[in-house]
Amino acid sequence: MGSSSRDRRMLFAMAIVVVLAAASICGNVNGEKKKVCNKGWECKGSIYCCNGTISDFFQAYQFENLFSKRNSPVAHAVGFWDYQSFIIASTLFQPLGFGTTGGKLMQMKEVAAFLGHIGSQTTCGYGVATGGPLAWGLCYNHEMSPSQSYCNPNYLFPCAPGVEYYGRGALPVYWNYNYGIIGDGLKVDLLNHPEYLEQNATLAFQAAMWRWMTPMKKKQPSAHDVFVGNWKLTKNDTLSKRVPGFGTTMNILYGDQVCGQGDIDPMNNIVSHYLYYLDLLGVGREQAGGNLTCAEQVAFNPSSSSVTS
Repeated sequence: MGSSSRDRRMLFAMAIVVVLAAASICGNVNGEKKKVCNKGWECKGSIYCCNGTISDFFQAYQFENLFSKRNSPVAHAVGFWDYQSFIIASTLFQPLGFGTTGGKLMQMKEVAAFLGHIGSQTTCGYGVATGGPLAWGLCYNHEMSPSQSYCNPNYLFPCAPGVEYYGRGALPVYWNYNYGIIGDGLKVDLLNHPEYLEQNATLAFQAAMWRWMTPMKKKQPSAHDVFVGNWKLTKNDTLSKRVPGFGTTMNILYGDQVCGQGDIDPMNNIVSHYLYYLDLLGVGREQAGGNLTCAEQVAFNPSSSSVTS
């Protein structure tokens, strides 16, 4: 009886030790900080940096291929846009997952998607243009003949005296409140100095990347989220025919200017740039994914709320 009792006590004590050890291990695992990586000056202090950097798969010669006509004599921003400005701009957003989410294929697709939007919004290409209509992205860095000053009363971002808020940048920004919002996001005084977006290519790319990475309203996704698969759909999204993929990035960036209007040319032009860039990057348009258009989608927000409107 005495020996048996001692054995049971020993087994019980050993069991407690095993449980405590297991709990300790689990606690270390659960409480362990996620691994972060530093990849030189381009991507620092983030788990996304562990996936590599944009310059690992997207280099200067590819940028030149995508925007081969931007410095043609007839272009309107000769010498402004360059690869270095793009990469420097991206260092703010690579640690947040821009071009660094998922495997190499997803990373390349996201860069192609982002640049597809930029190319389509800054093109001066047309049907019989030299090199084809899709070779003329980054032809502009500002609206050439503004029809208005784009100043609208806004108590948070009031118009600066004498300042005009016409379209500028890689994803052209219009209206005082949109300059104010993006300026706050980048910690740059774009409300008083919107001209910065046509004077500094790095800042112009950063403004576009900020727009790509940032939801415009709470409980809404960013263009980045819907493209890389970070978005959790709601019942309302399903009823509104909004689904993950390139098509919904257009919904977020342009709203009902482009989406919910059927098979229209402005929408198709954006998609065509994305597919063209996938081909030039060696990914191939067959990897573009489903849900390329937003022809039948209901807009997240009315067009007046879109930063690029």
